[in-house]
Amino acid sequence: MDANLILISFRGTESFDADDWCTDADYSWYEIPKVGKLHMGFLEALGLGNREDTATFHYHLRKKSTKHTYSEAAEVKPSNSDAHSEGSVGIGNKGIPPEMVEMTAYHMVRKKLKTLLEEHKNAKYIVTGHSLGGALAIMFPIVLVLNEEMKLIQKLLGVYTFGQPRVGNRQLGRFMEAHLDHPVPKYFRVVYCNDLVPRVPYDDKTLLYKHFGVCLYYDSFFIEQRMHEEPNKNDLGITYLIPEYLNAVWELIRSLTMEYTYGPEYKEGWLSILFRVLGLAMPGVAAHCPTNYIDSVRLGKLRVIQMSSY
Repeated sequence: MDANLILISFRGTESFDADDWCTDADYSWYEIPKVGKLHMGFLEALGLGNREDTATFHYHLRKKSTKHTYSEAAEVKPSNSDAHSEGSVGIGNKGIPPEMVEMTAYHMVRKKLKTLLEEHKNAKYIVTGHSLGGALAIMFPIVLVLNEEMKLIQKLLGVYTFGQPRVGNRQLGRFMEAHLDHPVPKYFRVVYCNDLVPRVPYDDKTLLYKHFGVCLYYDSFFIEQRMHEEPNKNDLGITYLIPEYLNAVWELIRSLTMEYTYGPEYKEGWLSILFRVLGLAMPGVAAHCPTNYIDSVRLGKLRVIQMSSY
């Protein structure tokens, strides 16, 4: 049987995984000339480098046509520019054995994808994920472009992320738009109401992070709007604070009535309701719950754009 669709899904942050939380909290970036700045923690989560030795990032993010090995990459002398950039790769003592390279998340997924596309000639693929998984979902095609895997990019049907944090700066967004916006948009960010995670790392003059792609924003009544950026992009300001707390009260009440309003399949479990109670103190954290995104997509009242370009 010849399949016509391949789905790649990256999981989000695991509640009791310290490495995942360290990745989420890391706002440092790695700069590639003429491409932009990429979130270093997300690159590391894909197995594309080690923050303790930036030569590893240079090795994994080189173009496919580059011939040098990791050892040769490590010989690049540091310059006076920022330590986290392609032009200032330092030499480290922790090299990556060649047999370990193919075991990293990015390389394993890419290898499996190539195998499936070879078996199913007519297939295209979608990449998706929630939270940290959403960040990895968009980082995957970014690295494919950097590695000049253009045959794989041509097979990309779409990238759909849910509650995804920012992954790079404005320059990176412009670089990727050339590959993901033509002939039709292929990258969609779904954002639910007051979710804090899509609003970090901050979009300001210090951190310089910027979203790109099409934003599909859902409010707490599951009304969908297409916009460039979600409201209150940095989750700051007293004018937004009071409405967020009032909305958290409404979401708790709504969670207790979902099964009666929409049917038994929408009944929320005790863990979800516990998050709603937590939301009375921290609205942006509770709004990040996957349940909100599932309900938004299923119950969205206004479709302003197709979720697929297939």
